[in-house]
Amino acid sequence: MTSTAPPFAEELAASGVESGTPLALAIAPGRGLAVAHAGGTHALATADTVAAVTELEAALAPRWVWWSARGTAFPLVEAGLRPRACWDLGAVGRLLHGLGRDDAGAVWAAQAGLDSPDLAEGGLTLLDLHGESDDAVRDDGHLSREWLRGSWAESLRGTRRWAELALDLQQRQEAAVRALPDRRAAAGPTPLAYLVALSESMAALLCIELEVDGLPVDRAVLEEMLVRTIGPRPRTEAEEIAARRERDQPVWSAFPGEPVDLRNPASVRDLLARNGIDVPDTRSWRLEPYAESSPGVAALLHWRKAERIATTYGWRWVENDIGDDDRLRGVWGAAEGAGRMTASAGLHNLPAELRPAVRPRPGRTLVRADLGQVEPRVLAAVSHDRALAGAAREDDMYSPVAAALKSDRPTAKVAVLAAMYGQTSGPAGAALKDMDRAYPTAMAFLREAEDAGRRGVDLRTYGGRLLRLSSLAEALADAGPDSNVAHSYGRFARNAVVQGAAAELFKAWAATVRAGLADLDARIVLCLHDELLVETPHEHAEAVVEVIGRSLDRTAAWWSAGSGVRFVTDTTIAASWAEAK
Repeated sequence: MTSTAPPFAEELAASGVESGTPLALAIAPGRGLAVAHAGGTHALATADTVAAVTELEAALAPRWVWWSARGTAFPLVEAGLRPRACWDLGAVGRLLHGLGRDDAGAVWAAQAGLDSPDLAEGGLTLLDLHGESDDAVRDDGHLSREWLRGSWAESLRGTRRWAELALDLQQRQEAAVRALPDRRAAAGPTPLAYLVALSESMAALLCIELEVDGLPVDRAVLEEMLVRTIGPRPRTEAEEIAARRERDQPVWSAFPGEPVDLRNPASVRDLLARNGIDVPDTRSWRLEPYAESSPGVAALLHWRKAERIATTYGWRWVENDIGDDDRLRGVWGAAEGAGRMTASAGLHNLPAELRPAVRPRPGRTLVRADLGQVEPRVLAAVSHDRALAGAAREDDMYSPVAAALKSDRPTAKVAVLAAMYGQTSGPAGAALKDMDRAYPTAMAFLREAEDAGRRGVDLRTYGGRLLRLSSLAEALADAGPDSNVAHSYGRFARNAVVQGAAAELFKAWAATVRAGLADLDARIVLCLHDELLVETPHEHAEAVVEVIGRSLDRTAAWWSAGSGVRFVTDTTIAASWAEAK
């Protein structure tokens, strides 16, 4: 077994690999690695595969092709490598085929026009037993289950074949995304869906980096806040039960009679009814109008905030999800539903009360950037409504919308949001009539999407993501066009074509910011729908602000080319997340 050496990079360079060349990578831990590109396949026997990839990245800066960032890039990122560029087969498979999973078997099958293999299937079948041929692809076109379980990593020969298959799939995926319609007002030399595939791939890599890096937390500040809100850390189960009763007591005291289980909505509704408050359910928005006149309801709403912290963000959360290095870590997903990023460990729902504890160590600070009115601006770009695009050239686009609707700004905001979310009742319904008059092209775009959702017709977002609705067609036909089911999927589709496009823009922006931070010792530590949080040394904070603004301009230039829409960001520097709001 040999060690990594520059001659391997020289060998690849001599065969045509240069910066930006797609280079499929397969790593057999402890054994070696293989790479495949248009000029051939190469293998290297080495125990230190991370060092080998690091040297190749430094010497060649290729566009790495891997089955998934989670499967291949995780150990590289853990070791400190930050690859410049990648093509993630799983992420592009989700984009192209509307997959709900990104494993190699499903992504390969989708590109071949086959049904996804069942993950729950057990042992091997005759199709997986190829004897001497040891082929990775079965006679029915699926990948062998044995190979999917990792048998390819048992030899460098298998590792080479796995890299070759990855490159083959990348080439077919690239041809497919380049063939998708370019929906920009002014299409450029590079197809939009191809550019989106690149940014979706980088978003999948960014998710791994977010998991590894974590979100900085001041543990002392956090624990002080928890003590004030839910009480000291319980040492025993008895202390935990006593703490719950102590949180419940102010609500019980505010309502006469026997105490009830505040965690049971039916019991709470009965408690309210016997005190003269008759409501169909106990949702917070339903109870808020009673809070001013009822001390009990006010206490109940306050209790709910504390209880949410206690159950979701309490002491167990601190123990399970915050590391010894005072970093909050969760599992990130690059594209769920219509394409938004997701995160576990409460990273996407951290209560405002706890955000003061999100702060880096001395010498470093946070830069927060929030895309302003992003979904209405996206609607203007993807619908090609020139009048709405004109409004989106302003810092506050709701002001010109209000003028066009002959309304005040709050009503204009309600009208735009109602249009995107399919709300038709109350003041929103009346405002929509004015939207039809002022912005007919945008409204027609939304209604076309809603109609597709009602009928179970597949849609693609502006950037090419497939929204699979055809599987629902039979059920929707049986339910009827006026059923609740049809209305529900119509509203989903109406919003998804805007929300999905906004998610694509956001991830493209995040990927561009990531690249711009490479020389600043700064890293993105949180992505929250339309908000970025960057941790940086104090001395680089202003440079990070410049990178964020410049990256948005560059991203919008290709993403919404020819639309006339202006995208804006509110960017601040602060010691904590709360101060940056």
